[in-house]
Amino acid sequence: MQTQSIQELTNIARHLRINIIKMVHNAGCGHFGGAFSSADMLTGLFFYKLNYRPDDPFWEDRDRFVLSSGHMSAGLYAALAKLGVFNEKELMGFRKFGTPLQGHPKFNLKYGIEMSTGSLGQGLSIGNGMALAARLKNKNYRVYSLETDGGSESGMVWEGIMTAAHYKLDNRCVLFDLNNVQIDGYMSDVMNIHPVADKFRAFNWHAIEIDGNDMQQICAALDEAAATKGRPTAIIGKTIMGKGVSIFENKPKYHGVAPTDEEFKTAMQELGVQS
Repeated sequence: MQTQSIQELTNIARHLRINIIKMVHNAGCGHFGGAFSSADMLTGLFFYKLNYRPDDPFWEDRDRFVLSSGHMSAGLYAALAKLGVFNEKELMGFRKFGTPLQGHPKFNLKYGIEMSTGSLGQGLSIGNGMALAARLKNKNYRVYSLETDGGSESGMVWEGIMTAAHYKLDNRCVLFDLNNVQIDGYMSDVMNIHPVADKFRAFNWHAIEIDGNDMQQICAALDEAAATKGRPTAIIGKTIMGKGVSIFENKPKYHGVAPTDEEFKTAMQELGVQS
């Protein structure tokens, strides 16, 4: 994949946020808060690091990505469309009857969707299975998944973390979106999971702590993860829920609602879209 400059990647992340908010506003429902917070990490992965051919999504040696937090599907779809896997015009079918772009991803390799997800935490173990398959078939592809702090309240997440370490899956990388917000409020109030990095290290993972909204740090962490041998890597990105639009940032109420027309107008202005 062609390497983009940091500024180009930052511009792509802004473009993803524009399409995310358009999709959710048009559908009248959806989850844009977490999609905004993770947009930079998704951009770094898809447009800097991922070994993937947009014109051949069935390529056997492609790197795999699983959106464990399936409710943040708008972010995945925006990235895949920008990558050229399908036409961006299709994004406006988001959450409509009969569209392949449902509220939670449905397995569809033609559209770049590697697995149906939604039940929080399952994607981590699914990614482990893909990574084990690569080893059994002597393939060099890497497997990434996006996990969240809220999702990590599920016990299966920690079973998957233990499994990846046990099998020394160094082709396995987790992007962990640590925005401290879930639908019921702030993580620190609902179920405090800190210290996250220490927990991964206790399970024998290589843990990298970064500002998950800083593109330079994201790209450096992805490089470090790819160079790490003998154990899986977790890139723990401290992010801001609703990042990019001031009226949404760090406010739990915007976890899973569509913006009003006035909020949408404000978002477009702050994201640099001229009316």
